[in-house]
Amino acid sequence: MSPFDRLIGQPQAVALLTQAIAKNRIAPAYLFVGPEGIGRSLAARCFAEAIFSQTLAPAKQATLRSRIDQGNHPDLMWVEPTYMIQGKRVTVTAATAAGEKPKTPPIIRLDQIREVGQFVARSTLEGPRSLVILAQANAMAEAAANALLKTLEEPGQATLILLAPTVDALLPTLVSRCQRIPFRRLSQAQMQQVLAQTDHADLLAQPEILTLAEGSPGAAIAHWQQQQTIATDLLQHLSQRPRNHRQALTLAQQLSRELSLEAQLWLIGYLQQRYWRSSDRPTPAPSDLAPLHLLEQARSYLLQNVNPRLVWEVTLMKMVP
Repeated sequence: MSPFDRLIGQPQAVALLTQAIAKNRIAPAYLFVGPEGIGRSLAARCFAEAIFSQTLAPAKQATLRSRIDQGNHPDLMWVEPTYMIQGKRVTVTAATAAGEKPKTPPIIRLDQIREVGQFVARSTLEGPRSLVILAQANAMAEAAANALLKTLEEPGQATLILLAPTVDALLPTLVSRCQRIPFRRLSQAQMQQVLAQTDHADLLAQPEILTLAEGSPGAAIAHWQQQQTIATDLLQHLSQRPRNHRQALTLAQQLSRELSLEAQLWLIGYLQQRYWRSSDRPTPAPSDLAPLHLLEQARSYLLQNVNPRLVWEVTLMKMVP
């Protein structure tokens, strides 16, 4: 059984990585490029498992996968963007669990890359080489990216794997030092298989969520999680255009009071899909498209920091038949 058997819908990536191992031509650096949520992180773990299993004693083979998945392998380093909170680096997961809401996005910092340099310079403890996986490498600060270039020039007996959504998201000098491994969006059948394996098969009954996900199981799960933060009755009321101005104003007040800006922006995309699918005409009439245009205007205003309640009042009142 191959470690890659659990990776669905990425035959090209699997072929390239398995050939590298079989021919003992593992590159010093790889760039796993493709959208979020389609298997890049899983592929990196499968690759690590395939490499480490080559020299691992049979007694430790059974626990190898769980050790890698839990980040407990001594020759594997996982680097991800962090916040700086009260002078300490905090991962996104830890910040969310603590209820922290930093105002700046997380980044991979210079000191994290310095730690990478120290990690690859030391001797391995179990595996034939060290592995470093940089999740969301596109979130690297400029100083960190420049420092990583020096590590890539002399990686020693180590392989670095950068995960990024597009090639353009990284410095060209970084891209040029990596072997590119492309990842593709999944088909509907592949989406169904992945969601069933992750106990999210019920999402297949939500066409709006699947459309927003655009072939990414991870994105589908993330959209579903965002949907769960919005009151069910509010979503039900918004699934249809307001009956009158009074209802429009009430909904606008509830939206602006209960939902964060991020949730409001997500809601716009969800409602656009909902309204589009509610039209049963082969060719939508202008009246069917009007709510979509109004919602797109609302998105633009929200991104310009216009008062959210005012944005929703105007938008929903214009939707009244």
